[in-house]
Amino acid sequence: MALEYTEEKLNSLDKETLIQLFLSQQEQLKQIDHNLQLVLEQMADLKRHRFGRSTEKHEMEDQLSFVEADGKIVFFNESEAVVDEESVEEAETVSRRKPKKKQGKREEDLDGLPVVVVEHSMADAELEDMFGKDGWKQLPDEIYQRYSFTPAKIEVEEHHVKVYAGKKTDEIVRAPHPESLLRGSLVSPSLEAAVMNAKYVNAVPLYRQEQEFFRYGLHISRQNMANWTIQCADRYLAVLYDYLHEKMYGYHVLQADELCESSHNSSHWFTWARIWNFFIRSYTGWK
Repeated sequence: MALEYTEEKLNSLDKETLIQLFLSQQEQLKQIDHNLQLVLEQMADLKRHRFGRSTEKHEMEDQLSFVEADGKIVFFNESEAVVDEESVEEAETVSRRKPKKKQGKREEDLDGLPVVVVEHSMADAELEDMFGKDGWKQLPDEIYQRYSFTPAKIEVEEHHVKVYAGKKTDEIVRAPHPESLLRGSLVSPSLEAAVMNAKYVNAVPLYRQEQEFFRYGLHISRQNMANWTIQCADRYLAVLYDYLHEKMYGYHVLQADELCESSHNSSHWFTWARIWNFFIRSYTGWK
């Protein structure tokens, strides 16, 4: 900690002591000024690294930059600086070889897809105007293929079940017809399959499906889709769930993975829901 001198202490000191004290203070001021300059330079360098441009660019195009390596001056932009002084040769163009396509890949991609043949032909009158009567012959067709995509189509199935009654008896017979997925509901197997696939395979929330159906002109609320999914899972998938549950007991080793997922209830309080994933591996070495 530096000493503090009062006016009385300075008046009591002799001339030689005052001179030495002044020279000492002068050296300290020089050192403080030097340290301040270093701090300012470091702050400027930090600002330049943080807010400055990331690429280096010389202020002058013809300025020659160099560095010293192993006692020798190495010009690292010599070609750019003296390009105008030397004769410019034509740059050698390097041809880039295109990667070879796998033979038969297109046929492999199209295998199994239904093919719809679209024919393009000209009328006989047009051909006679161009070549004259009997002045043309047909060559093999030029064939090219394109993918065709048909967006989802929504339609209402109105089932008319014929009902028959005997003239001499009171017996009533209805024509065979498919059972309803959920009695009294508008949902069909194809619609519920699309909802489940979008929800659990493509990770599309129900509210986004509701918006997508609305763009198709179909008014289905997310509450209806949720009720359909729950009821169909209880009625038709519970058998599969029970079978898998029973199947797990037949294995010797079960590995469970606990996954915590954040969720919130109607009161907007966040809770943690634990999801258990079971990995089953058959192992017969244990007794």
